[in-house]
Amino acid sequence: MIQVAKSLYGYRELLAALAWKNITVRYKQAYLGIAWAIVKPLTLMLIFTLVKSFVGIDSGDIPYPILTFAALMPWTFFQESASEGVTSVVGNANLIKKIYFPREIFPLTAVVTKLVELGINFFILAGLMVWYQMMPSIYMLWVPLIILYTLLAALTVAFVGAAINVYYRDVGTALPVLLSLLMYASPVIYPLQLVKEKLLVHQAAGEWSHALYTLYTLNPLAGIIDAFQSVVLRNEAPDITAMIPGMILIAILLPLSYAFFKRAESYFADVI
Repeated sequence: MIQVAKSLYGYRELLAALAWKNITVRYKQAYLGIAWAIVKPLTLMLIFTLVKSFVGIDSGDIPYPILTFAALMPWTFFQESASEGVTSVVGNANLIKKIYFPREIFPLTAVVTKLVELGINFFILAGLMVWYQMMPSIYMLWVPLIILYTLLAALTVAFVGAAINVYYRDVGTALPVLLSLLMYASPVIYPLQLVKEKLLVHQAAGEWSHALYTLYTLNPLAGIIDAFQSVVLRNEAPDITAMIPGMILIAILLPLSYAFFKRAESYFADVI
């Protein structure tokens, strides 16, 4: 890992140049420009708030719109980072054929680029907090670590997906659909507390309740979203027990995903 870090540091200028190119190309000819970065989470927030008025989801003491927006921020960052990371190698086929440099720069660039949009959404979140008269606390210091964890989760998907997508282009098309379905297995529309109460308190699944809750929290986004909501809105420390299963999973899968990517990259120029 030290060698990997040194290699990437040596190509830091290329990484920065590709990230800037991605940002400028994405918004250069868009009429609304970078404002598109906030359209998706705001639209989904309004839709979920409308659905909540019919379904009746308990959001506790936190207003449902801001609770949902805080869930959509890390979710959207993960989903779009992973999706663009998977298509990043194929999308830069010309560069791959011309010159050698570490190919993992492409998924990394896709993820880093999305940090810009995440930063913009923080301004919207700040505005909502002012509107609902919510004050941040010292627990906000957890936010960079939560974002780093989200970034690692996105890279886990991006590395293996980008390598497979070189050989089977259907992956780049199917992944956004699969990730959209994963949203319903993540506490985006509903808070994690509801799942915890159903399974751990009320034992809704009987003797399988604890096992199902552990299986649910194997999804890294479950712990990430709940932690983000806790430190930003509830002024609480993250629930580490809800994050541990997903963190263990990422700790195992990320090195395997990266190793698979490096093994496959030798043939990228021939296949692509």
